[in-house]
Amino acid sequence: MFTAPSKLPARALAGMAVASFGAVGIALIAQHQFGVKPCPWCVLQRAIFLLIGTLSLLGWLVSAKRVLRQSVLVIVLMLCAAGLTAAVFQHEVASQSASCAMGMADKIVTALNLEELWPSVFMITANCADAAAYRLVGLPYEVWSGVLFAALAALGLVVLNKR
Repeated sequence: MFTAPSKLPARALAGMAVASFGAVGIALIAQHQFGVKPCPWCVLQRAIFLLIGTLSLLGWLVSAKRVLRQSVLVIVLMLCAAGLTAAVFQHEVASQSASCAMGMADKIVTALNLEELWPSVFMITANCADAAAYRLVGLPYEVWSGVLFAALAALGLVVLNKR
């Protein structure tokens, strides 16, 4: 018997894109309206969220083609893992140091030339210790970022296993 294809993959991918772009939007509002200055790890996480959002949109566009959708989701899951790793590292290690200049995040942002390409989004204006002082509803921004990366990964795993 024929069963209608699930709408979950397409809806989930669209939601993942909205959540990823929304996270960057909130970070930019916090930065430009409330003076929350981003450190290298913050900027790296923004770049990862933008990649996840873009790939999720691509996955949404090809959601009817399962193989393409799953390929995109595998990349998104790897990016979620990278983002979660960056958030945990920022919270546990980088935020404890007075300076995180020329650390791994700074080197990646510099190598990709992100500050030059889009300075209003990717300009590093704080060190990690300063950025650790900023809070959103009582929690550091990197904790919220890590929670979102984990949630996106969980949703991505659900969609990856959906027929």
